[in-house]
Amino acid sequence: MASGLESFVNHTVSIITSDGRNFIGTLKGFDQTINLILDESHERVYSTNRGVEQVVLGLHIIRGDNVAIVGEVDDEMDARMDLSVIRAEPLSAVAH
Repeated sequence: MASGLESFVNHTVSIITSDGRNFIGTLKGFDQTINLILDESHERVYSTNRGVEQVVLGLHIIRGDNVAIVGEVDDEMDARMDLSVIRAEPLSAVAH
């Protein structure tokens, strides 16, 4: 996985963790255990009765053993989304 992350460095990524959290930010670096460093990051908190809350985090480190999915974000498409009208169930933690 680590070699595939090289193409995401300095790009906006979305990271879903094994406990169901969603982080968005600029991937600044990673190591061999997939610990990730995000800059200008925020967490998106989903709800069924109100829009998506964005919690500003700034520089943030995510432990590699908690990473479930990493994907690149299309910045233009993301900017056009109206998060205040999106309703969704929060993600559940990964069951082992």
